[in-house]
Amino acid sequence: MALPSVSHSLRMDPAQMGKVAGIFFWGYLLLQVPGGQIANSWSAKRFISILMVAWGIASVGCGLVRNWQELLWMRLLLGITQGGVFSATLILISHWFPSRERARANAMWMVCGPLALIILSPFSGWILDNWDWRVMLIVEGALPFLWLPLWLSLIYDYPREAPWISPEERQYLDSTLERERAELEPVHPEPILRALLRPQVLLLILIYFLRMGAEVGFLFWLPSALEKAKKLSHLRIGGLAMIPFIVGIVAMLVISWHSDKTGERRRHISAAFGLGGIFLLTGAIASQQKPVLAFVCICLAGIGTYGPLGPYWAIPTETLPRNVAASVLGVVTAIGSLGGFFGPVAVGELNKYTGSFIYGYGLLGICLLVVSGLCLFINPPLATSNFKSQYARAVLK
Repeated sequence: MALPSVSHSLRMDPAQMGKVAGIFFWGYLLLQVPGGQIANSWSAKRFISILMVAWGIASVGCGLVRNWQELLWMRLLLGITQGGVFSATLILISHWFPSRERARANAMWMVCGPLALIILSPFSGWILDNWDWRVMLIVEGALPFLWLPLWLSLIYDYPREAPWISPEERQYLDSTLERERAELEPVHPEPILRALLRPQVLLLILIYFLRMGAEVGFLFWLPSALEKAKKLSHLRIGGLAMIPFIVGIVAMLVISWHSDKTGERRRHISAAFGLGGIFLLTGAIASQQKPVLAFVCICLAGIGTYGPLGPYWAIPTETLPRNVAASVLGVVTAIGSLGGFFGPVAVGELNKYTGSFIYGYGLLGICLLVVSGLCLFINPPLATSNFKSQYARAVLK
């Protein structure tokens, strides 16, 4: 939301805007692998608490910069301080939810991303219309400090530590999760480096890289594309920009629920990515002649950018031993997140040389279509075969 105003104030061209948007992800990769390991061996709750304070400071700092080079460094620092949160939270969820519930649990947590955009897009527009981008970044950057006391008082690393859970449910979770971990543990533990070079892991990295490029390129340039298409107030741009994320939340919850119900992962995420790619590509092609159709398609593209996340992130913890899964989650997130740098940069460069967002958004749509095909090569989780066996026994019985 702030990017058009920031670029004017700090005199940035589209290529520099893309770098400022994407530099976050170079910092983001540094703590991904350590983050998962620390959460697994120490405490996800405490580790995330420390990072929450650090990223609040960095986020407020983005509103205090004097030139685009300082903003570049603050965005890099913001990426470093947020870097360990994602993999640590996935580990935390795996400590609480059995595999048959994990896609839904992942999705309900990951709803935070599009939900924040839905709430804060019009709010950000209102601040920009009445004050400026500095006030917006400082006010919203301070939100982690308000959330920290709730996090510390309500979150626990394991069910056995939570005072509010019943003894029966605690026993059920402990026994179920322990049994699932035992099924994944190999007789001879696999070295972590060898596990990271598995074709399955390399495929997950490539999929996440292309997905992040499409999502972040789409996310960062959407307000600018709307502003360029038609002169609107920041508040109205914020209202329009939140629609794709409403679609994304609905898609994420529905796809995750159905994936858990059927025990199937690959086809669910492949179909969602494919639909997102089709809608994004159609929206780019139709933008010149049929702007209303183009906007509808852009909104429906949220199916592909957010819809697959729940079942996708359930796969590593359902297919890999616990000690390996923590590292794999970090590596996939770290390397894959670099797509979040190249996506905005590619759109910015294409916009700079063509004067249009058509080619950039078309490229993002193609990336999602490629990802859709790659998903079909993912190995099915152990939970899928267990689910089918249980279903077959139930039918015979």
